[in-house]
Amino acid sequence: MVLLRKGAEAELYQESWYGLNIIRKVRTVKAYRHPKLDLELRQSRTGREAQIMHEAKGSGVPIPLIFRVDMNSTTITMQYVEGSRVKDLLHSLSSKKRLRLCSQIGQLIGRLHRNRIIHGDLTTSNMILSETGKLFFIDFGLSEHSEELEKRGVDLLLMKRAFYSTHYSFALECFKAVTEGYATEMGEETCKNVVERVNKIAKRGRYVSKR
Repeated sequence: MVLLRKGAEAELYQESWYGLNIIRKVRTVKAYRHPKLDLELRQSRTGREAQIMHEAKGSGVPIPLIFRVDMNSTTITMQYVEGSRVKDLLHSLSSKKRLRLCSQIGQLIGRLHRNRIIHGDLTTSNMILSETGKLFFIDFGLSEHSEELEKRGVDLLLMKRAFYSTHYSFALECFKAVTEGYATEMGEETCKNVVERVNKIAKRGRYVSKR
């Protein structure tokens, strides 16, 4: 069992399970919380994440297969997707392939939003291009249900900021391709409204930081 990542809320382990290469996501005990409240929170968040992942798959967004959800240990056992994080490969693609991939990202975000799913942590680190060329979304730990324009805007703003922080030289064209893909799923008018909200939220952030 190999520890891949230790986050604020959960730990990710890679291991072999009945001959399968899997990821085990374990929500860890927080000693600063009352034990009963801590367990209730971890169980609630584990159940919600597994449910939304199931719904995302049903909406046509590739996600890792879930093999088991253990509410007692607040653990989700899921498929390990063989491939590369989009964050690590975007710079090595030709412009044409990069824009095609970003358009696909936008389409998948649109499918989530059309089905009332807000991912909550849309970055190129949470997208994996498999060895077969299939794009997977991962880490739904902050996901929720909503049709609110504000929350859709925050989702896309996270995506935009991920491009500018990690892929600055082609961030503008990448985000434009994302919105074009998004529009194919959500429609031009809805896409326009969400992008306008993205810009409003971004301006609010700059104002707060300047203060």
